[in-house]
Amino acid sequence: MNPETRQKIHEKYERELQRGERFWPDSIFKDAIMALAIFILLILLATFAGVHDSPKADPSDTSYVPRPEWYFLFLFKFLALYAQIPVLGKIEWIATALIPGLALGVLTVLPFVDKSPRRYYAKRALPLGIMGILVWGMLWLTILAEYPTVASDGSRVPGILQAIAGILLPLLAYTAFAVIAYTLKERAPRAILFTGLGAGALMAGFSLLSMALYPPSHKETVEHPTGLVDQIVAGQDLYSIHCLECHGEDGSITVIQGVPGLEGKVISPINSRDVLYTVNDASMAQIIAYGRPDSGMPPFGKAYNPEGLTRAEIDYIIAFMRYSWDDRYEKPEIKPLYPPLGAYEVPSYEVHIAPIVKRYCLSCHRPGKDSNDYFMDTYENILHSGDNGDRNVLAGDETSFLLQVIQGQPILNPDGSEEIGVMPPSGTLKPEVIEVFHRWVLMGMPRTAEEAARLTWPAP
Repeated sequence: MNPETRQKIHEKYERELQRGERFWPDSIFKDAIMALAIFILLILLATFAGVHDSPKADPSDTSYVPRPEWYFLFLFKFLALYAQIPVLGKIEWIATALIPGLALGVLTVLPFVDKSPRRYYAKRALPLGIMGILVWGMLWLTILAEYPTVASDGSRVPGILQAIAGILLPLLAYTAFAVIAYTLKERAPRAILFTGLGAGALMAGFSLLSMALYPPSHKETVEHPTGLVDQIVAGQDLYSIHCLECHGEDGSITVIQGVPGLEGKVISPINSRDVLYTVNDASMAQIIAYGRPDSGMPPFGKAYNPEGLTRAEIDYIIAFMRYSWDDRYEKPEIKPLYPPLGAYEVPSYEVHIAPIVKRYCLSCHRPGKDSNDYFMDTYENILHSGDNGDRNVLAGDETSFLLQVIQGQPILNPDGSEEIGVMPPSGTLKPEVIEVFHRWVLMGMPRTAEEAARLTWPAP
C-alpha cells in the first residue's frame, strides 16, 4: 500500500471517528435490530411454512433415498451432474471432497490474499463477476435438483443440458472474466458486466429448456400423521391389519384361534399390565420389528421383512396400545370409525364399509393370506373374489355368506362339515357394525355416498 493511499484511509478514519459512531450503543443497537428481524422471520417461517412432514429415519429401510436440506441441494445436483461425466464420474472423491475443499480453502485465504482497499464496484469487477455467476449457478442447480439427469427412456440429454447450465457455462464465464480483466484493463468492468449477463441468460435458458422438455416424475405424496390423535388412529389401523388376527381387537387373546400354524397356541394378553408396565416402548418396538420366533411371532420390521413396517409405523402401533390399554395414559378424544347411521340412512362402501373392513377384516382377507382367496381390500374384491364367487355377497340377499358368518352362523358343507367359520375367528363384531353390513347388502351395496343418499332404509 503506497503512502498516498495510506494517508487517504487515515483521513477517512479520522472523519468517521469525529462523526461519533460508537460500539455502544450504536453498533449494539443495529445488531439487536437485525437479530430481532431474523428472530421474527424464523417465527413466521415456523408458523406458516413449518417443517416438511416425513417419518423418522429408518436404517433398515433400504428403499429410502436420502436428500439434503434445501441449502445443500446445489451441491447435491452438482454431484449428480459430475457423475454423468464418462471418465471423471467414477472418481467420486474429486467432486465430493477435492472441489468443495478447494472452494472452502479459497474463501478462507481470500481475506489474506485480497488486500485491496478499493470498494467501488467498477474497481471490483472481476471478483463481483465471479461471485455473481457462482450464486446464479447455485440458484439454478438448486432448482434443477428436482429434475432428472436421465430421461425415462434412458436419454442423457437432460443431464447434458443441466451440465451446460450449471457447470460448463460458469467455467467459461470465469475464464472469460479473467482474460477480460487482464487484457482490457480500464474497459474491463463493462465487458465483464455484459459477459456475465450473457452467461447468466444462457444458464437460465439451458436450465428452463431441460425443465420444459424433461419434467420431474411426480411421486405420490404420502401423508404422515403428526398429531397424537392421528398417530393413534394410524396405529390402530396398522394393528388391525398386522396384529388383530392373533391378538384380537383389544389385545386380550390368550389362545390363538383360526390362524394356520398357530391354532391353539397360548400367548400372553398384550393389553395386560404384565406387558404394558414391564415392557418399555424401545423394547416393544424391538419385539414388533424382530418378532419372537419361539412364540411363533414373525418379524414385522423392514430389517427382516422388506414388505414390513417402518420404524415410524411401529411407533404408531405402540402409541395406539399405550393410549388404548395402558391406564397410565389418558386417551384423547378420537372421532368414530365411521359416521353413525341415522334411522333411515343407507351406508356406502366409501364412507362406512371401507373403514370397517380396514379395521376388522383386512388382517385375514388380503393377498398373501389363506382366506379361500376372498379378499376385501377393494370394492370389486368384496363383491366378486373368493372360491365361492358371488355367493359371498349377493345384493338384497340376507343369506349371503358374509352376513351369516359375521352373525355367528358358519357355512356348512352338504356333509355337515364346516366350510367357512364365523368371522372374525378371534371375537365378535359389535351389533352396530353388523347392522351397517346388513343394511349395505340388502340395499344393493352402494359404492359412493351419492348412491347411498338416493336410497332409504327400510326400502319402501
